[in-house]
Amino acid sequence: MAGVLDSVNQRTQLVGQNRLELLLFRLQGEQIYGINVFKVKEVLQCPKLTMMPKRHPVVRGVAHIRGETIPILDMGMATGQMPVPEKDVNNCFVIITEYNRKTQGFLVSGVERIVNMNWEDMHPPPKGAGKDNYLTAVTRLENKLIEVIDVEKILAEVSPTRDTVADEFIDKELAAKAIEHKVLVVDDSTVARRQIVHCMDAVGVEVVTKNDGRQALDYLRSLVADGSNIDDHLSLMISDVEMPEMDGYTLTTNCKNDPSLKSLYIMLHTSLSGVFNKAMVAKVGADDFMAKFNPDELAQRVTSVLKTIEERRQ
Repeated sequence: MAGVLDSVNQRTQLVGQNRLELLLFRLQGEQIYGINVFKVKEVLQCPKLTMMPKRHPVVRGVAHIRGETIPILDMGMATGQMPVPEKDVNNCFVIITEYNRKTQGFLVSGVERIVNMNWEDMHPPPKGAGKDNYLTAVTRLENKLIEVIDVEKILAEVSPTRDTVADEFIDKELAAKAIEHKVLVVDDSTVARRQIVHCMDAVGVEVVTKNDGRQALDYLRSLVADGSNIDDHLSLMISDVEMPEMDGYTLTTNCKNDPSLKSLYIMLHTSLSGVFNKAMVAKVGADDFMAKFNPDELAQRVTSVLKTIEERRQ
């Protein structure tokens, strides 16, 4: 399987074309799940696991891989399904990923293959799935339903990160004026949206949220449909990269190619940290990029943008 992934870092040609590649895998059953290849560092047979005292039940142990000690999470158990039986662990696979500046492995029963997909064919989970599901998108492939796992939700439950901004990173003087600024937050993960909104509340700005790039682009175009300037409506947009219907790269490309939207300051804010290539940002014309999720750094970046806008107004 490692050979299949040898060319992962050479796949930047997908950027801006609203395409992605999914690594397909199975848990305890016939259902097929997917994860973005850009998140994957390696796939290997489950190595020897070392137990940890007082570990979260979802963490089956740690593995020593290429000089790193990596926590191994049972993907099935983390999503409310049956855990892998202890007797079967050695026959399972581990998907090594990098999310939100951290490396972790996910224990799965089997790994299928990599498929090239179009984000337009990825759809939000059906409303009937409820708010507590662990999916960010669903799609169909060869008449089979593929479910894309919301890894950020899993990690937020297993190892919660702080989403409050430290007092020293809050500009009190700017906060008094910040309410005049509006920020558009675009992310398909409910966990990520909540984290960013909490951070923006600390900065003091008004926040509008959208679940995917298509929703965001429609909203942006509606704002300027009367011929007004986008800068009169929004101070900046913070967008995820991985989203159904339209990804963040394609959203950015559409904005920068539209004369009525191109002046909008766009920050791509994504968990694609380890394999992210700055050339991707340059290719689509984004103004900034930040790896998720550091509330203090995000508050600082946004504050800096708002200060620049305030200075221009004077």
